[in-house]
Amino acid sequence: MKIHTRPEIKPTQFHGMMTVSEKMLRLFELIKKVGATEASILMRGDTGTGKELAARAIHALSRRGKGPFYAINCATFSSELMMSELFGHVKGAFTGASSDRKGLFELSNTGSIFLDEIAEIPVDVQARLLRVLQERTFTPLGSATVKKANVRVISATHQSLRHAVELGRFREDLMYRIRVIPLFLPRLAERDGDIEMLTWRFIDEFGRMGYRRIVGMEGPARNALLSYSWPGNVRELRNVLEYACAIGDGDRICLGDLTPELRGEPPPGSELHPLNVAGLEHRRIVDAMAAAKNKRGDAAAALGMSRSTLWRKLREYRMV
Repeated sequence: MKIHTRPEIKPTQFHGMMTVSEKMLRLFELIKKVGATEASILMRGDTGTGKELAARAIHALSRRGKGPFYAINCATFSSELMMSELFGHVKGAFTGASSDRKGLFELSNTGSIFLDEIAEIPVDVQARLLRVLQERTFTPLGSATVKKANVRVISATHQSLRHAVELGRFREDLMYRIRVIPLFLPRLAERDGDIEMLTWRFIDEFGRMGYRRIVGMEGPARNALLSYSWPGNVRELRNVLEYACAIGDGDRICLGDLTPELRGEPPPGSELHPLNVAGLEHRRIVDAMAAAKNKRGDAAAALGMSRSTLWRKLREYRMV
């Protein structure tokens, strides 16, 4: 079985992000351009694509770079807590408000604030946020004092704001205020060369942390990593490799070290429909045969089944 060793790859590093992908290099150039402006930015990207890293890069490259940077996930707060978090409150503003508290718009004065998952922000909070963007002022909860907001707003979402507007869940006027410059972050599967490059970067990282030292990767394992769709993007890739480095033995990563999803199997205890299980198994066999260059003995060994079982399954899936 072929063992793949570390490829000679020299990635571009950019404010905590690294890539060999042309798509990401173009994104870096856009970030440099928009960082120099004061415009509000809306980033669109799936979970794990690096939206907060991109927001921090925009902040660092701006004239506000020496000012504070605060990030908040809008999906994790109720309406009242969100208003307190953003705008602050005075003592007695609501039950449990035992003292005055500054909000992020005050704490991030002269800097930037990153509103992740902004599509989840409660509707009543949206009106207050719109005032900040229009008038550059805000009022803490329970107070009559109007304060100035010298803050740049960077937002992000994994869903379409236009669709949220159509559903009546998001204000159209606020959408236009935060979406002055839209940026789109590509999924990991769309970043040519980055899966392999990041795989070895994470392997090195876990080696320095005391996990086993990896010097090679078996063909089926590499093929599974490169062909997987990575719905969780870079975050999921890192988790899978930490799992592999933790549970495996020796100095190679093999297919059995990867999580069930990467091996084309349903997670233990799952109740997938039989048709879905068959689809996963078919993909495993296709990947194993490709990695073994159609040598059934090698493919069967990689799949952990006998040659006769593999032959039967090849016939079932009409692959012979």
